[in-house]
Amino acid sequence: MPVPGPGYSITVRVEAPASVTAAGDLTAAVGRVGGVLTAFDVVESHSDSIVVDISANALSENHANDITQTLDSLPGVKVRKVSDRTFLIHLGGKIEVTPKVALRNRDDLSRAYTPGVARVCQAIAANPEDARRLTIKRNTVAVLTDGSAVLGLGNIGPAAALPVMEGKAALFKKFADVDAWPVCLDTQDTEEIIMIAKALAPVYAGINLEDIAAPRCFEIEKRLREQLDIPVFHDDQHGTAIVVVAALRNALRVVGKSIEDCKIVVSGVGAAGSAIIRLILQKNPADIVAADIDGIVHSARGNLDDNLTWIASHTNKQQVSGTLHEALVGADVFIGVSAPNLFGAEQVATMNKDAVVFALANPDPEIDPMEAQKHAAVVATGRSDFPNQINNVLAFPGVFRGLLDAHAHNIDDTMLLAAADAIADVVDNGKLNASFIVPSVFDSAVAPAVADAVRKAVLAER
Repeated sequence: MPVPGPGYSITVRVEAPASVTAAGDLTAAVGRVGGVLTAFDVVESHSDSIVVDISANALSENHANDITQTLDSLPGVKVRKVSDRTFLIHLGGKIEVTPKVALRNRDDLSRAYTPGVARVCQAIAANPEDARRLTIKRNTVAVLTDGSAVLGLGNIGPAAALPVMEGKAALFKKFADVDAWPVCLDTQDTEEIIMIAKALAPVYAGINLEDIAAPRCFEIEKRLREQLDIPVFHDDQHGTAIVVVAALRNALRVVGKSIEDCKIVVSGVGAAGSAIIRLILQKNPADIVAADIDGIVHSARGNLDDNLTWIASHTNKQQVSGTLHEALVGADVFIGVSAPNLFGAEQVATMNKDAVVFALANPDPEIDPMEAQKHAAVVATGRSDFPNQINNVLAFPGVFRGLLDAHAHNIDDTMLLAAADAIADVVDNGKLNASFIVPSVFDSAVAPAVADAVRKAVLAER
C-alpha cells in the first residue's frame, strides 16, 4: 500500500561514464528497486565522464540505502555523496525571529529600546491589557509540549519534539500569519507543566498544546483553561475533532444520510478520539459506540478512568459489549484514531449500505483504504497519498487567527463547530464528491474562512 514519498527523499551525486546509455542506466536502476525519480541534473560534464545529481523518493531509510547501493553497483558508476533532503531543510532549524522595525540610527534605537521603551513599559504597567496592543502578545501563540506523545513516535522527550514544534510554528505563519514559538518543556509532571504555562502566559495571546500524552493532556488543558485569560487549545484533540466533524458533514452529504440517523463507531478513545466524540455529540447522532484495545466502552466494563467513565455515560445507548468487529455491524460511520490493520473488507461489509470509513491512524490506517473501498461509499485517511486527507492544518491556523483577531479570552465548542462548518462550506456542491469531502490544505480560502467564523463566534458570545 505505501508508496515512496517526499518524507524519505534523497539526492545522490554519482560519477558515471559519458556513454549514450548513462542516463537510461541510472534512471532504470532507481526504478528497478522501487524508487521514484524526481530530478536528474547533470552538474559536471567531461569527455569521459559525467557527474549527476539524482533525486528520488523512497519508502524508508533502508529503501534509500538500497537505491544508493544499486546505483553504486552499476559498472563504472561511483557514488560520491548522498544527501537526505528532509534533514537538509532542518539544518539550523526552520524558523527565525525577524525585527519588524528598522534600527538604522541612534534615534531608532532610542525609540525601540532605551530610553524610549521605558514609557511603553509604564503604560502597560498602568493598563496591562495594553500588552495586546503594544507588544508581540497580540499575534503570538505558544506551541507547548512535553514530548510525551510525538506523532507516532511516542515519548521521545522535549528535544526530539522540537522539529515538530518548529514545523507547527512555520505552518501557523504560512497559513494564517500567526507568530508561534516552540515551548518544549523538560518535565512531564502535570503540576509543573501547568505552573510553567501560567508563568509564560503574559507573552502569549494563546497556547496550543501539542503532543502531550493522555490522560495527562486532559487535566492540563482543563486547568489552564480555568486559570488563564487566553485561549488554550489542544490540537491533537480539538484540531482533529474539527476536521473530522467537517469531513463527516460532507461525507454524509455525499451518501444522503442525516447524522441524527447514524450509528457511529469510534476506535481509539485517547486525546483525539475523546475530543471527536465530544464534538460529534453536539450534532446529535443516533448513537456513538466507542472502542479501545479492551473492546467496546460501556459503564459495566470496569477499570475506567475519568475520561472513559465520561465516554461510557454519554455513548453506547444500549450499553452493548464486545469487540470492534461486533461494533461495526450495522454502523453507518467508522472513525479510527487508534492502530493499524484492525479489520478488513469483510467487516466493512457488515456495516450499513453507503458506509463512511475514516481510517486515520498514521502512517498505517486501521484498514487498507483499497480494502475499505470495496464496500464503503466514502473513505478518508490521515495520509497525503490517498484522497480525503484529514489534516489538522485545515483547522488550527485559522482557529487561532480568529481567536487573536477577536482578542478572545477562551475557546468553547461553539467556536470549534463554527470552524468545522467553515471548513465544510469551502467544499461547495460543485466540488463535492466521494473523493473530495475536505479542501486541500493549500486552498487559500480555508484559513480566512475559519478565522472569520471563529471571530464571529467569539464576538457573538460577548
